[in-house]
Amino acid sequence: MTKIVLLLFVLYTSAQASQFDCPSLSDGDSLSQTQLLERLTHSCRYDRLERPITYTEKGSRLPVDVYVRWYIYFMQNLEAHDLQFKIHALLQFRFLDPRLIFRKVSPKRSQPILGEANLRDILWMPHIFLANERDSSIMGTNEKDILTSVSLDGTVIISSRITATLYCWMSLQKFPFDEQHCSTYLESWMYNTSELILHWEQKRPITFNPDVHLTEYVLKQIWSNKSTINADLNDLRHGAFAGNYSSLSFTVQLTREVGFYVMDYFLPSMLIVGASWVSFWLQADQAAPRLMLGTSTMLTFITLASAQGKTLPKVSYIKVSEVWFLGCTLFIFGSLLEFAFVNTIWRRTSNVDVKKLKSKYILRSTLSPRLYETSTFRQHNADSVSMTASSASERPHPAVNYRNYLTKPNMQADGGVATEETRKFYEFDIGLMEEGGDENVHENRNSWTTLTPQEISQWIDAKARVMFPIAFIIFNVLFWTFVYTF
Repeated sequence: MTKIVLLLFVLYTSAQASQFDCPSLSDGDSLSQTQLLERLTHSCRYDRLERPITYTEKGSRLPVDVYVRWYIYFMQNLEAHDLQFKIHALLQFRFLDPRLIFRKVSPKRSQPILGEANLRDILWMPHIFLANERDSSIMGTNEKDILTSVSLDGTVIISSRITATLYCWMSLQKFPFDEQHCSTYLESWMYNTSELILHWEQKRPITFNPDVHLTEYVLKQIWSNKSTINADLNDLRHGAFAGNYSSLSFTVQLTREVGFYVMDYFLPSMLIVGASWVSFWLQADQAAPRLMLGTSTMLTFITLASAQGKTLPKVSYIKVSEVWFLGCTLFIFGSLLEFAFVNTIWRRTSNVDVKKLKSKYILRSTLSPRLYETSTFRQHNADSVSMTASSASERPHPAVNYRNYLTKPNMQADGGVATEETRKFYEFDIGLMEEGGDENVHENRNSWTTLTPQEISQWIDAKARVMFPIAFIIFNVLFWTFVYTF
């Protein structure tokens, strides 16, 4: 019983001492700013670990409304290989703390209490973090980078100059004609929506310094958003505390400037592709200069393409720039293949019979050549079917003479052996005569022309001088239409 009485006496004495030690606010006008702040934040009436509490008319607690404003005065270009960007900004929080109201105790004071980091450290602060940050810190080490203000009505404003490196998950399908949307996320860390709610300031919540200029991008739009993040026990984002947490975000739309890439990549690649076509004006037997020109342009272009790719991350999808470089590579490789083709034809020793001087007949005869000797047989047979009879009814069908030529005596007269190719050729002509008569024979005979391998090579080079530029122009039309349409 004695111990209980003693304990109650100690508690009563401590309470009286605490009440006696709690400084009075009655003479607030005579106090300095520091003295007034010390009395307002004395432990007897202020706990910086407890959030400000306001009540509704029914007596229930209201969450703290924290208003946020950004002022960005520097923004670094997006670093595509790291998927990040860097900003220097002024981040400002504004909230009401009823415990710091001093209008009644110091009615003559009209200016707010101002301080720096030391004032912020004795006040309650909302626990807010950048959700997509890689790194962030207060700029500099001086107290001037933090400004704290306490108004007469208990409004607290915390302004901090910060530097932050933030992730931006870039989409590079249309690189370098891409647009990026990079967001910055602010979330409540300690207090859920029942205790703290974030709001954007109504007037100009996000402001960019007019002197901010990006060298590679153009700032198009800025928009803000307010949302609620739901965290469960499997989410360590909020320290494994389940609940709904208030979140603010703003997004900037950045459009890439393509001038650098046009001058350093697209125009040089066009010139390199055009340089590979110079080989079409060199003779097909000049293997050394044509081969050197083709390989040098190919290696130069590969070096140009690889230099551009080193600045980008390795992604699984195909970028527009890769389509361009692949198309140009195919054109350069096509000029090398064209040289190999015409050089092979140039080195042939036999002439080629062409039915008509048209592209399809020349290419068909070049890929499956009729040797020049077949034209000799055809001319010999054409002379043997010349008829001198005055009536068509008295002369035998021309096919008879063709078949007679294939008999053993005639073959012996021409050297003893008729090759299989010659036999097939004459059987083909016999079929023409049986279907259309003598007129088809003379028409077929007069339409055939003999070309040398050198003439065919020069003809292919002449066609390539026209076809390759036309195909490259079509490729450019399709490419640039896709870039600026889709």
